[in-house]
This record gives sequence, structure tokens and C-alpha cells, in this order.
Amino acid sequence: MSELLRTQVDGPVAHLILNRPEKRNALSAELVHEMHKAMLALNEDNSVRVVIIRSADKPFCAGADLGYLTQLRNNTLEENEADSQRLRALFDAIYLSPKYIISQVEGPALAGGCGLATLADCCIATPEATFGYTEVKIGFIPALVMVYLREKVSGAVMSDILLSGRIFNAHEAQSLQLVQHVVSDEEIANFALAHARQICETTSAQAVAKVKEMMRVIPAMNRDQALDYAAKQNALARASEDCKKGIDAFLNKVPVKWQS
Repeated sequence: MSELLRTQVDGPVAHLILNRPEKRNALSAELVHEMHKAMLALNEDNSVRVVIIRSADKPFCAGADLGYLTQLRNNTLEENEADSQRLRALFDAIYLSPKYIISQVEGPALAGGCGLATLADCCIATPEATFGYTEVKIGFIPALVMVYLREKVSGAVMSDILLSGRIFNAHEAQSLQLVQHVVSDEEIANFALAHARQICETTSAQAVAKVKEMMRVIPAMNRDQALDYAAKQNALARASEDCKKGIDAFLNKVPVKWQS
């Protein structure tokens, strides 16, 4: 694994650690490639239940690398589109992952870095963390991230934060539902790990993966299509081994410890 990215696996919890502190963990082509490769491997690893994305140092991710942006100015349209597709592939590997994804944000999460942070199922931030889709301030656009963002926030919120490019703090991000927990700098690592372990121990991997899949599919359906699809998934879930195990435990009044 490249020094740009470190991977640590502790039982069912994996950590993806951005490790470019001298560049504020900015997204270079190499880092995007390494993260995509790592996410694909973790998505296929049945022993991993939760992935925590964090940084080795305080900046979470400052967006695109300036040297990288300089290079992009000289690319052809086809080269830039191919590069955008590679970033899309990384974002999809995270957003559509069957695993429970946590982003642990300490310091700035800006532009593409803000998109990366808010792709997670659960974003945990320190009070000092800052967020912002700042692309419009340099004449760029948050094209990819807005597609994922529209499934999380209202159009009014999108207009506010995407069109202004303003930077906002963790508490406001929480009020906008982009952050789920604001935790002190001293406690965030333990909080994120404890939350990850709670997910592992108290929920079914199969059920979590299926609910995540349904959450992505249903918004594109009309009401009747969605209900037909939901009824079919309900029936399939009842026949799953995890559901049988959970129902047996419930009937016998014993707790289920799914994975420790």
C-alpha cells in the first residue's frame, strides 16, 4: 500500500487513513487510485463490517491537489472526463459500499474533501472541523458531489452551500444533517471506534447491506414500483439466515451478538 494511504484492520473494523499531511491530504490522482483500490478490496472482504475514513493529521482533506489542478488545465476534454470518472468510481465505491462507512473529520474538509466526508453513512466531526463546497470560488463546479448530496439534503440547502461556496463549522453541518455527531478532539477516535463496534455487535451485516441498497434504489421509483420492490425484498429477507437467527434469538429472549 502506498504511503499516501494507510490501511489498518482491527477485526471487523477497517481504517482508511489519508496520509499526505504536507499537502493537507489533498486528492491527487495517486491518492484517488489508492483509495479506490483499497475500498474495492474492503467491500469484498466479508470479515470487515465497518470502514472508518480518517486522516493521519488534522486536515481531513483539502480537496484537489493544486499541482494536480495545474496539470488538469493542460488535459484534453477526453482526459479530464476520464479523470472525473476515476473520482466517480472512488465515490461510488464508498457511497454504494455494503459496509457501514464512518468519516472521522478533524480539521478542514473542503471541496472534494467535503464530498468525501459527507459520502459516509455517519460523519463524526470535532467542533473545530470545517466544511465547505468551495469550488465556485475558483471557477470550478462541485459536479460529482452534488449528485450524492441531493440524496442527503434539500434543494434549498444545496443552493445555499454549493452556490455560495461558504465554509461552515461542524455544528452548522450537524444542523444541515451532513454531520451526525460532534465530539471533542480528545474523544473522537474512541467515539468513532465505539460506534463502529456497536454496529458490528448489534446489527446484521446482511440487513445493513440490503437497507443501504434499498435506500439508493427506491428514490428513483414511483410509489407503486417502490412498494412492489419493498414487498419483494421483505419476503426475501424473511428467508435469510440472518433473519432466522435474529427471530430465534428474539423468541428465546436472548441477545444476538452478530460480530465482535
